[in-house]
Amino acid sequence: MSRKRLLMLLKPIDVYSDSQSDGPSRITNPHSQELQMLHHLENRLKVHNDAINFCQNILCRKPVEWKSIVLNNLSQPIHDVDLVVTVGGDGTLLQASHFIDDSVPVLGVNSDPTRAEEVEKLSNEIDATRSTGYLCAVTVNNFEQVLDNILEGRTIPSKLTRISICVNSQVLSTYALNDVLIAHPCPAAVSQFSFKIKSDDQPCSPLVNSRSSGLRVSTAAGSTAAMLSAGGFLMPILSEDLQFMVREPISPGETPSLMHGLIKSHQSMDATWFCKEGAIYIDGSHVFYSIQNGDTIEISSRAPILKVFLSQRLQTTVKKLEEEYLQKKEILCKY
Repeated sequence: MSRKRLLMLLKPIDVYSDSQSDGPSRITNPHSQELQMLHHLENRLKVHNDAINFCQNILCRKPVEWKSIVLNNLSQPIHDVDLVVTVGGDGTLLQASHFIDDSVPVLGVNSDPTRAEEVEKLSNEIDATRSTGYLCAVTVNNFEQVLDNILEGRTIPSKLTRISICVNSQVLSTYALNDVLIAHPCPAAVSQFSFKIKSDDQPCSPLVNSRSSGLRVSTAAGSTAAMLSAGGFLMPILSEDLQFMVREPISPGETPSLMHGLIKSHQSMDATWFCKEGAIYIDGSHVFYSIQNGDTIEISSRAPILKVFLSQRLQTTVKKLEEEYLQKKEILCKY
């Protein structure tokens, strides 16, 4: 039997770079917020590096072939491996997903989980939150146990929906696992666009003309992120539907109910951009495509799925959410 091949993708440490400066410190007050934040970042870097070493030591003891790469050094699609292990947080897994098709499963390791007691202790001084790790199935505490279950075929990955984006009938090479934001690149500028929902190439909603701060579309996995913060709702993580919301609409007029809704799995959204410049942001700000006046954009869930090993806790919430989601779906799906 051939040995399984694993690729470990490591979170870049740019977020901690300020704490690694070789220059003289400008902080003179030992009790200042700046110094506390500096110590916090230094500890986060240490915890992250300890997690990397811990996971690598475990891999050395397993009958697998593996190598590790810092995510920023990855430039080509990932092929010829049996499993990708990301070490970081949700952002690391999201960034890695842009290089992975529907044939390679992913296991996320939350290398620096938030500590509730630390957040409470420092709440009046600094923001001590670390990594949420919603999509990460494991921490160092259960990495070996879950890895053994995967290698021995005792657990299977879940299939998460991604978003496909076409601009002027050309499919973009990057699929969104979390969400897509279509907006003017200047946050203070108005975004002007129109959109409609269609099914089988036939419109099934009115045309909506919008002047707003942009348009966000999320997957079920992404419904816990910016969409939820903006007033959206949680979706069962295995849902194939997409949720959309117009951001801060100006005078929605007769169509306020169409500012927020669902794109069902058999539907798509057609949008037309009416500003001189604009951008499509995929899973955050790092990956974006420029658009201009007159460009047409099609958004759907017709993208290759991503196989992700989910935590037991997340899997157990699916049934509870399904009932709530069906009620929301009846209210929002008027077409």
